[in-house]
Amino acid sequence: MSDTSLGTDRQRGSDYADLSRLVRAAGLLGRRHNYYALRIGLVVASFTGLCVLFAKLGESWWQLGVAVALAVVFAQAGFIGHDAGHRQITRSRRVNDLIGIVHGNLLTGISYGWWVDKHNRHHAHPNTEGKDPDIGLEPLSFTTDQARRQHGLGALVVRYQAYLFFPLLLLEGLHLHANSVKAVLGPRRIARRPAEAALLALHLGGYLTAVFLLLTPAQAVAFILVNQGLLGLYLGCSFAPNHKGMPILGADDNLDYLRRQVLTSRNVRGGVFLDIVLGGLNYQIEHHLFPSMPCSNLRRARPLIRRFCAERGIDYHETTLGRSWAEALRHLHDVGSLASPTGVAPR
Repeated sequence: MSDTSLGTDRQRGSDYADLSRLVRAAGLLGRRHNYYALRIGLVVASFTGLCVLFAKLGESWWQLGVAVALAVVFAQAGFIGHDAGHRQITRSRRVNDLIGIVHGNLLTGISYGWWVDKHNRHHAHPNTEGKDPDIGLEPLSFTTDQARRQHGLGALVVRYQAYLFFPLLLLEGLHLHANSVKAVLGPRRIARRPAEAALLALHLGGYLTAVFLLLTPAQAVAFILVNQGLLGLYLGCSFAPNHKGMPILGADDNLDYLRRQVLTSRNVRGGVFLDIVLGGLNYQIEHHLFPSMPCSNLRRARPLIRRFCAERGIDYHETTLGRSWAEALRHLHDVGSLASPTGVAPR
């Protein structure tokens, strides 16, 4: 990381304030109620339509097509829950939380309270050792220290983690459900625990009852595997390009807020279709700098923020979707090469 990227101590205190004034003057922090009303309406309508289609098809292997479409709807509902967690939808905390719980716990089966707590810690310390929960995910290693601490089977997995990354994402949906259940039943404090538990139980109970009641056992198992596998793959492919393979900061790092967020994040170039598919998360730099900015404004904020970073010599990294995955996999490969099943670090 260059001295130019870090900037001077004198600049650091005022740079983000200057950028914030520019963003506010451009009206980019204003809420987009009509946009979110349309988006929520489309998700709810799609979910309802798929439920009706599922009931009409009954015992049929065509239900696997429904499983694929439902995975997309679940992911889109999750993106809305993400935006609600960042207070992007409305200025009312209560309304945002209501939207988040409905789209998280009820529609997607993921605990909103658990996810918001974890995600806020990530935003506060992106790609920071010991502080960002997103780079402490078993069984993968994202830092050299993590890789060198692995032994036996764990080290073997890490050594080939670049090849195992996408297959492991097929388990991410089930992993999110398991962590959600553990969170609402565990000792950790979660706001609105009774409501979260009830809606989570309603989702999981309704989902499993419908699948095993209307399908044959073989079809039911296939439906769940396809649906949850693609959900995990979709979410993982949406979040992984954002930070994986970007600089990792030490726990004692003292970068200012602006540089910490920009230097550890990666944007993904694409058109409106990609914005929809990735829920606006392809503008990760803008999102990390202004988490409460409605995702529909991130595209408009991009040229302003990119120009601001260029003027101050701050590295603003943007690439294509394919190259972002390649960079993430290259990082996993490089880190994984340091792991040794024998417990002796490779030379």
